[in-house]
Amino acid sequence: MKTTAILVDGGFFVRRFASVYPDIDRHDPSAVAETLNRMCLAHLYSRGGKGQGSSKVADLYRIYFYDCPPLEKRLHTPLSKKAFNLATQPEAFFRKALHAELRQNRKTALRLGRLDEKNGAWTLRPAVMQDLIKGTRLWADLTDDDFYYYARQKIVDMKIGLDIAVLAEKRLVNQIVLVAGDSDFVPAAKHARREGIDFLLDPMWNNIAPDLHEHIDGLRSTSPNPNKRRRPLAAAEAAPEDAVDPGPVLNAADGHAPEDEL
Repeated sequence: MKTTAILVDGGFFVRRFASVYPDIDRHDPSAVAETLNRMCLAHLYSRGGKGQGSSKVADLYRIYFYDCPPLEKRLHTPLSKKAFNLATQPEAFFRKALHAELRQNRKTALRLGRLDEKNGAWTLRPAVMQDLIKGTRLWADLTDDDFYYYARQKIVDMKIGLDIAVLAEKRLVNQIVLVAGDSDFVPAAKHARREGIDFLLDPMWNNIAPDLHEHIDGLRSTSPNPNKRRRPLAAAEAAPEDAVDPGPVLNAADGHAPEDEL
């Protein structure tokens, strides 16, 4: 039986969560961590045809979750200039609690990068920008709620690439499943495939560029398809953009939390 490692881009997973799991509270860290575990474990089972049960086809090596701790700096809102503490925002509490939950999960490694605090800035929400372009809103009508604070993730992509390289070169696994939604993984995927690793992408039903198919061995999402109604999945079948608005601040989540070894 093959051995599978599952790598999860945490920022992408959290943003996509509400779209594929609308009936689960995305602000409940315990529920989100449990759902993540079920979604990942589903990759160890065959799809199973209509009327057929799924069977286990792989053993789990480890689940890797890549994210950033939330920023905790104090700043001022862009228009009213009111004091604003990122550390007291709901998204900051959620990320910390989610990371704490994941640290307790068996065979789950938490990989933490950091947010680029120095270059963080208030940014207009995409929908607001579209309204301004269309002329349906005026600049004079903007409020603080029309902005979110954005800081770019750092080190996360590098850690994903390094882990893929180590897993492949040391032959620790036969298969790698990456839960992500962009093309940043392509160089690492190419390297893994050259080493003979079966490389699958799980975009959580998010659309991907057609040319990405040539860089992966397969495409499979084990979360419920948000584009159609589906019956609840049994635990054995499945464990089953920028996106869900966390409020006035968009935290991706730096810290120095201990990381599990490969």
